[in-house]
Amino acid sequence: VQLQASGGGLVQPGGSLRLACAASGGSFSTYVMVWFRQAPGKEREFVAGINRSGNSTDYADSVKGRFTISRESAKNTVYLQMNSLKPEDTAVYYCAATNLRNIYRRNAIYDYWGQGTQVTVSS
Repeated sequence: VQLQASGGGLVQPGGSLRLACAASGGSFSTYVMVWFRQAPGKEREFVAGINRSGNSTDYADSVKGRFTISRESAKNTVYLQMNSLKPEDTAVYYCAATNLRNIYRRNAIYDYWGQGTQVTVSS
């Protein structure tokens, strides 16, 4: 499967952005989909994940209550709605997919990665 992330940009603190990750070349409904992020000089970290059916999600504590992950099967797309953004959310955001059944927080689990989209939160 190929993944194409989009929707990043520059936003002021407290603002919102919605990232999208479009999947092609595979059966979207068979993939657990996740978002990771990587800030300069830091390791890539788990942000959010959603299971195959969309009825189970997982969030890093740092984004819980501010970010929402969802998926739209008709468009083979997973979204990350980011609200109340903070400067510490600044990073390159990557979507990833796996055929495994559960949502995992370790990036080594994921077989397929998008190219990343830059999110910058600054006044």
